[in-house]
Amino acid sequence: MYPIRLWCGAAASCLFLPLSAMAQVRDAGDATIVVTGQRDPLNLDTPTQAAGRLNLSVRETPASIEILTQDDLQRRGLRTARETFAAVVGAVSGNVPGNPAVVSLRGFSGNAVSILQDGVRVSTSTVVQRDTNNWHYDRVEVLKGPASVMFGEGALAGVVNKVTRKPVPDERRLDTLVSIGSFDTVFAAAGVNLPVDATLAVRADASYQRSDSLYDVDDNATFSAGLTASALWRPNDRLSLLIALDHFEDRYDATYQGLPLIPGQFALRPTDAVVTADGLVADRALRRRNYNPAGAGSGAGETTIRSRFDWRIGDGWIAALDLTAYAADRSFLLADAQSFVAPSTAFPNGGFRQTYQDFRHDHRFWNARGVIGHDGGIAGHRNRFGIGVERNATDFVSLRRQTAAGALAAVDVRNPVRPILPRDLRFASDVTFDSRLHQTSLFAEDALNLTPTWLVLGGVRWDHIDLDRTTVQNATGARDRNRPRFDPVSWRIGSTWDVVSGVTLYGQFTTAVSPVSSILLASIANSRFRLTSGDAYEVGVKAGAWGGRAALTAAVYRIGQRDILTRDPANPALIVQGGRQSSRGGEVSLVLVPVKAFTLSGGVSYTDARYDELSELIAGVAVDRRGNRPINVPATTLNAAAGYTIADRLTIGASVRHAGNFYTDTANTIRVAGHYVFDASLSLPVTDRATLWLRGRNLANAFYGEYSGYPTTNVYIGAPRSFEAALAARF
Repeated sequence: MYPIRLWCGAAASCLFLPLSAMAQVRDAGDATIVVTGQRDPLNLDTPTQAAGRLNLSVRETPASIEILTQDDLQRRGLRTARETFAAVVGAVSGNVPGNPAVVSLRGFSGNAVSILQDGVRVSTSTVVQRDTNNWHYDRVEVLKGPASVMFGEGALAGVVNKVTRKPVPDERRLDTLVSIGSFDTVFAAAGVNLPVDATLAVRADASYQRSDSLYDVDDNATFSAGLTASALWRPNDRLSLLIALDHFEDRYDATYQGLPLIPGQFALRPTDAVVTADGLVADRALRRRNYNPAGAGSGAGETTIRSRFDWRIGDGWIAALDLTAYAADRSFLLADAQSFVAPSTAFPNGGFRQTYQDFRHDHRFWNARGVIGHDGGIAGHRNRFGIGVERNATDFVSLRRQTAAGALAAVDVRNPVRPILPRDLRFASDVTFDSRLHQTSLFAEDALNLTPTWLVLGGVRWDHIDLDRTTVQNATGARDRNRPRFDPVSWRIGSTWDVVSGVTLYGQFTTAVSPVSSILLASIANSRFRLTSGDAYEVGVKAGAWGGRAALTAAVYRIGQRDILTRDPANPALIVQGGRQSSRGGEVSLVLVPVKAFTLSGGVSYTDARYDELSELIAGVAVDRRGNRPINVPATTLNAAAGYTIADRLTIGASVRHAGNFYTDTANTIRVAGHYVFDASLSLPVTDRATLWLRGRNLANAFYGEYSGYPTTNVYIGAPRSFEAALAARF
């Protein structure tokens, strides 16, 4: 049984903390920010794409949903996708080289969290997600818990939907933002909204960011840029057509996969940020070192063209058609394993032997989705339903090359001289994955109001997944081909009840499916396994009171996943399905405005995640991992903030973020300590259209592990103390 006392204690404690997002109002023609109470500070009455296709509000949806608007992102200084995901209650995020902005949520990470753009899922999040600039998004919606019934396989722990800025009819506006900060970080962005005539409006946004390193690491210069543009044609109040183009690029001049741990006896400044069973430590003296060879780096370019047609047919009937085409090229060139070598004549300080990988993606995708819906009545009760079909196709070619140990020259721990890649670099593994994925989906949803205050929601989805995977050994030309088929069915049932004005109780049961690894990158052996299955239940409350000056959401949940890969107890050399993983926990979010000029806000979460059935092969022996915690999953997180406005002008803000300890390995032998990070900000209107922001991040200069890297003995260390000045203007 879920530990109710523990969860209630955590919930009660958080009510007395200064908690995560200060409310604000901003006039459309004025950039001056005034801190005050919103009518709906947690967006409970806001419809979201992540909730489904019935235009339900957050309050009507029987699940936890968190929304960060563009104003929230700017006010909190959240510049990139990783920073945004880490600000979500109950989530942590990291910039693992092959998986930028990877997310852990509700006890699961990586492929278990689906990332969407404008409601479309291109592929597994660990394949497509990049650490993009936030400027281009009107809002970021986070649906927590299984969501396969809406978005297909992979959405076991939740969905993050990034909604791009769209044209606004009858509004002529220019938005700008420029900032400079520590580590030679520069950011510039602008967006323009123009009505062409009474039926046509256009919007375009561009952003640019460069930095010597957002983590203050040697040889880790970063660059990211984006361009989004769209046109909205609305000839009347029944028809609309949106056509949009998105392009994003990023580059890391030298890849970095975290601080390598070394034996404690060789550390100059050993810390307790990481504790291991075999005496490895995080040496603060190596905080800025980067051991990747010259020529290593990571980058991506991706372009999306999409359109959406909406038609209000009449008598409550609507129809919508979404078309999406996507193309991306990605590269990951890095030293993926770093093995410590004890001090010797060649390396008096010790050294690292490294292997090297060269991974590349050539990714093409198209999607078509049609929906017909109706908002009407059944026997005098309001009923909303939608039915639709979705069809997509993916062409994915991935070159994956990796050297054997010792292929690169070793480097000194203290004074690394980045090795030059030899021209005749030999790869122990040189493989091309050539995948063709076709998917057809049918889905239906229905929301019935049994009474004006009691709503019942149901949904079902069937997917037919057809994968054609060929693995080519580039050295010999040998081919291995497999053509698996999957036909999963996902469903959900839930209800919301407005018990009194402003207070809604809800509950939901939902199912989900997920491949044993990324469906586009799975080995031939793994692609022969069936999909894993999962289910979850959740109950909670959503409340707003005090004339919009107080809002709260709270939830308890349990998620279970079956058929993950494990070892056969009778034959440990054999990999089989039969493992199980689960999590249970609770979350609370709160916004409180006791007086007009003072805001407290934030959230706290508790997660009890574990492997219920898992065996691994160690030195030829099956080792039981039951009861261990999955990697990169802290038990507790906290986001809290306070803001005070003086004389309706100067706003002073302070915040704290906390994540509890987590492990980098399934054996739970490498433990990363929990941490607190303190930030502060000042904002001041300099004109009636411009606001100056001054920010300090990690003011206590905490040395802490943020996320595990490659391999398990590498840990991403959070960015040190930094400062930023930003100017936001609207004309």
